[in-house]
Amino acid sequence: MSKNLAAMAVEELAPLIEKKELSPVELTEEILNQAEATEGKINAYMEVYREDAIEDAKKVEEEIVNGNYRGMYHGIPMGIKDNIYFKDKVTTMSSKIHKDFVSDYDATVIKKLRNAGVIFTGKVSMHEYAWGITNNNPHYGAVKNPWNLEKIPGGSSGGSGAAVAVGSSVASLGTDTAGSIRIPSSANGIVGLKQTFGRVSKYGVYPLAWSLDHVGPMTKTVKDAAGLLQIIAGFDPNDPTTVYVPVDDYIGKVTGDVKNLVIGIEEDYYFREVDSEIEKLVRAGIQKLVDQGAKVQTVKIPTLKYAEWAELVTSLSEASAIHHSDMLTRPNDFGHDIRMLFELGELPSAVDYLQAQQVRRQLKHDFRKAFEQVDILAMPTLPILPNDIGDDFADLNGKKVDLIDNIIRFMGPGNLTGLPALSVPCGFSQGLPVGLQFMGPAFGEAAILNAGYAFEQTNPLENKKPDLLFKA
Repeated sequence: MSKNLAAMAVEELAPLIEKKELSPVELTEEILNQAEATEGKINAYMEVYREDAIEDAKKVEEEIVNGNYRGMYHGIPMGIKDNIYFKDKVTTMSSKIHKDFVSDYDATVIKKLRNAGVIFTGKVSMHEYAWGITNNNPHYGAVKNPWNLEKIPGGSSGGSGAAVAVGSSVASLGTDTAGSIRIPSSANGIVGLKQTFGRVSKYGVYPLAWSLDHVGPMTKTVKDAAGLLQIIAGFDPNDPTTVYVPVDDYIGKVTGDVKNLVIGIEEDYYFREVDSEIEKLVRAGIQKLVDQGAKVQTVKIPTLKYAEWAELVTSLSEASAIHHSDMLTRPNDFGHDIRMLFELGELPSAVDYLQAQQVRRQLKHDFRKAFEQVDILAMPTLPILPNDIGDDFADLNGKKVDLIDNIIRFMGPGNLTGLPALSVPCGFSQGLPVGLQFMGPAFGEAAILNAGYAFEQTNPLENKKPDLLFKA
């Protein structure tokens, strides 16, 4: 084919594969070639499974030729974040301690993707143990943002975000504990979905903070995210946090019709201390939905003022509990940045942790009350732009601010409440993508996906893609 396959979304590729106009082998080779051509500049992959991927692509092609097409992701090549277990493959968590860890089983999400006919191209990089937002990894090197190689790609799923943006993976899975899907999705100009807690199994996914962790899609388009969620959603007896709630028809409900949709705006928290250009783009994005028939209503969520503290105490405490033994016996094998966080996580008391859970319960109540007035909420994904690799500070309207504190500010409430949140690209500032975030009520993924799709149809990125997609 004459088209640049690496630049195409699943929703464009799938019909060609189904009609046998595109060979899964040809597509897989193209994606692998793109991965190898860009790897020296982006550093997105931990390991590329070239031989396995080509072999799997040949089997998939035979299935499709014989009339056994399984659906949208059949024959689609994907790299997967390196804290999600593959049977008989090394899963490092991008760490030194687990550099030789081999699982003897597939994560539930991997089983589901295999059953859907996905071809795995390899494992993609992440911030060590998913405990950071820069993907500047001390053991395996920094992942770089395809839009500007001097900038962070966001994290912890930075390898997933960069790989999808640069076309070295058609789509990917990330994990999200304090924004680790949505941060890199915003920073790389792609779509990222953190679905409702309990909607997707975490069995076979190495935990960061068990009560905050989510696994979800990172894709080029909203329909791609809907299709991927359709595959991985559902109750899993191996994961006691999953919930018996019917899986919605996510693809079918992505219609783009937002007439009479009521969009909530929480000004006091989500539009406070935001980069002025980001705020302008986000408000213009919301207006584009109003132009299509949506309505805007302001809401108050009072407990948000305590959310950052509650999220920090919860994540620090749970993460430190998981790594406590290794911190006692081999602390120097952790990267300096996360070792410091694990040390901090030993400080909160049981009282602190339980008070954080009380805040959490009240925050859920406040969000529930807000969703009695509105259908979804809209806000910036990030209040700041991705900063330079290695810099601990970011620019916020001309003043230097702490990077981590600011980049996760609008993330934590979604993890504390477990409510679904979607980041979609809404334009550029200083040549870097900006994200617009939608949040919905519990198990309301269809509503935020549909809003995201309606906005996506306004072409906010004006068809721009990273130069490396074409010049690798």
